[in-house]
Amino acid sequence: MESSNRLGQGFWNNIRQGRLTTTFTILAVISASVLAGSMLTGHVSAKQKVDSSDARQLVIPNPVTLSNGFSAIAKQVGPAVVNINTETLPKQTPAGHGRSVVPLGPRGGDQGDQDGQGDQGMQDFFNHFFGGPGGGGGQDAGPSRALGSGFIVDSRGYIITNDHVVDKADKIFVKLSTDPDDSTDPGRPATVVGVDKDTDIAVIKINVDHPLPTVTLGNSDSVQVGDWVLAIGEPFGLSETVSAGIISAKNRSIDEGGDANGVAKNEFQKFIQTDAAINPGNSGGPLVDMAGQVIGMNTAIYTQSAGSEGIGFAMPSNTIVNVYNQLIGPEHKVVRGSIGVQFQANMSSAVAHVYGFPNGGVIVSEVVPGGPAAKAGVQPQDVIVSVNGTPIKNGDALIGIVSAKQPGSTVSLGILRGGKHLTLDVGIADRSKLYDNMNNSGDQSNESGSGDVGQNKFGITVQPLSQAQQSRLHVSGGVVVTGVKPGSFGDTIGLSQGAVIVEINREPVTDEASYRAAATKLKSGEEVVFVVRNPQNPSGGNTYLGGTLP
Repeated sequence: MESSNRLGQGFWNNIRQGRLTTTFTILAVISASVLAGSMLTGHVSAKQKVDSSDARQLVIPNPVTLSNGFSAIAKQVGPAVVNINTETLPKQTPAGHGRSVVPLGPRGGDQGDQDGQGDQGMQDFFNHFFGGPGGGGGQDAGPSRALGSGFIVDSRGYIITNDHVVDKADKIFVKLSTDPDDSTDPGRPATVVGVDKDTDIAVIKINVDHPLPTVTLGNSDSVQVGDWVLAIGEPFGLSETVSAGIISAKNRSIDEGGDANGVAKNEFQKFIQTDAAINPGNSGGPLVDMAGQVIGMNTAIYTQSAGSEGIGFAMPSNTIVNVYNQLIGPEHKVVRGSIGVQFQANMSSAVAHVYGFPNGGVIVSEVVPGGPAAKAGVQPQDVIVSVNGTPIKNGDALIGIVSAKQPGSTVSLGILRGGKHLTLDVGIADRSKLYDNMNNSGDQSNESGSGDVGQNKFGITVQPLSQAQQSRLHVSGGVVVTGVKPGSFGDTIGLSQGAVIVEINREPVTDEASYRAAATKLKSGEEVVFVVRNPQNPSGGNTYLGGTLP
């Protein structure tokens, strides 16, 4: 109050003392500044009326059909592309099978991108990408859902997709391109007609009361590197998405290791490579050429970011047709022929020259006991140079001819043995039955040594530890794990590929014989402890993995 009074007194004193003129001069300057600012602001906002009589209105032009034809192909094929969503109920882990220690290395099954897991090596980046089961397997966990694509090949509701899209799903739903975009409606229920895990192909069916639009399958052998293609699918659930690219390569193989019998898992998987953008959810969708024909099924990507990096893989349409025709048959399965031999997939030119087959051939590494080749007299180190007179350049050529033969038929093999040419008539067996029998009989002759009792009890395959590995780990003997079956006992206790087993239940493991002997003694319900070493950490000492044998 005192300050206010003083200000008031000062103002009236100025008036009395004749200073009023100076005071009002200052106020006038301030007011003029405010007024100038307001006028300037008014000019900047441009609120004044402008004469636009000379402006021309924009006109929407008539539609133009472009020469690339992409849109015509998308309209032609799009109606036959479907969205597939699955529901998988949680599976509770059996009691007594929990992990006792942290696994030695990365592990995981082939369940899609949402898992965030993958096998070692290339599989860390080579991902099936329909979006796999998420969440834990606990009792309170809700159902996990996943997305994928497919395409209709029969107007009665038969659809082709990837096996990994529907594998282990408890419920499968399909949405057609004409169905309402309703997130609360999962779609039409579908049933599995048949699957072929060797090629990752599945056939499913929905019930319909009217004919559905279908795609046309093309001949994948006719496509050339550099040809334009379109990928159509449901990436990230975005329906009817189309991306364009070219054929980057043909007959591309991806190394995913061996199965329980030491046989390459990808020997029937030769892909078309494309740079068309493929992302999670595209899996099972069609790869289409410029004639509007499906020449492949988008199956996988090679990525370090879980998204498209311009390297996608599609299963060729010719393979799809052959598999589909068998899956819709009475037995709903694919039957492949086999003569019962194993061989090294990649052979250097030095080996070819030393063993006398510089013009191509396949050198036999193992012969399945009791199989057709063994009965016909085929021996390890024999070189197969022809089948029924057709020259064999490599293992792919041998597999292509033999697998297409019907079990019970016979082929004539051209053999090189010790520099001499032989001809042997060899029967054809059902490949799946041949290797199932080999596995169940506990035969030890296959290449990876995985047919022993350890495969049946533990779900793992092993091979001897080399001298160099023994020296590096400072151990005398042992076996190294070469494969772990997802969901097996070995998987649940934390055994991983690359782990070195040196002891089982206090019994030293020095070689495959001692490993099999220790495994044979174990019975269901018994506590089992493995002592393992990590080759990546030679000085890390022993790790103990245990659980109750199921």
